[in-house]
Amino acid sequence: MRHTLAAFALFASFGFVSAHAADPLPYISNKEVDLTRFLPPPPANDSAQTKAEIAEVLSIQASRTAEQEAAAKADATEDVWRFADVLGPKFTAANLPKLNAFFARVVETEGAVVDPAKDVWKRPRPHLLSKDIKPVVKLTSSGSWPSGHATVGYLMATVLADMVPEKRAALFARAAGYAENRIVAGIHYRSDTQMGRVAGALIAQNLFARPDFQAEYAPARAELRAALGL
Repeated sequence: MRHTLAAFALFASFGFVSAHAADPLPYISNKEVDLTRFLPPPPANDSAQTKAEIAEVLSIQASRTAEQEAAAKADATEDVWRFADVLGPKFTAANLPKLNAFFARVVETEGAVVDPAKDVWKRPRPHLLSKDIKPVVKLTSSGSWPSGHATVGYLMATVLADMVPEKRAALFARAAGYAENRIVAGIHYRSDTQMGRVAGALIAQNLFARPDFQAEYAPARAELRAALGL
């Protein structure tokens, strides 16, 4: 046992053993796309814009239906399979292992780029500025600007639309609904989601220029189009 432990320690010291070895790696981070250089700062907490946005969230909260709440809760999940209602029943992780692994990295990329910017701006979530706002999804005190969900939704839609241009309009409409559900859920302001759309485009532009991204994009695209009969 002593020899086994010593060997494990030796391998770990050289980086051969990791508790997160299977975690997908982002293609880029905020070092490549620093959103604080490209996006404006959020509106001040006491600004007329923030007050108007809080009023909008409260208005939506007062009128949202049970079906809308259910959709907002479902869209709290950050993965590409939220686009199955556009791409059909064959669009599943089981059918598309290469696409699954590829988009896992795309999703990780969003967090690696957006989270550091959120930490700089630290815009309080709507429910932190108004006790009357009751989100229907998990509460978080992380920065609200820009919306990570909106960013990743538009980022995924951009990549999918390049793979399946036949569905471009529907994919971007789905991304818009995915972003809108963050407002319906009561966890974001509208301007957060608007900045998320810009952030998603900035990240996508950077990714498509990268050889490592293109190397994994090509087989994932071929797999998807074959599965969809395209």
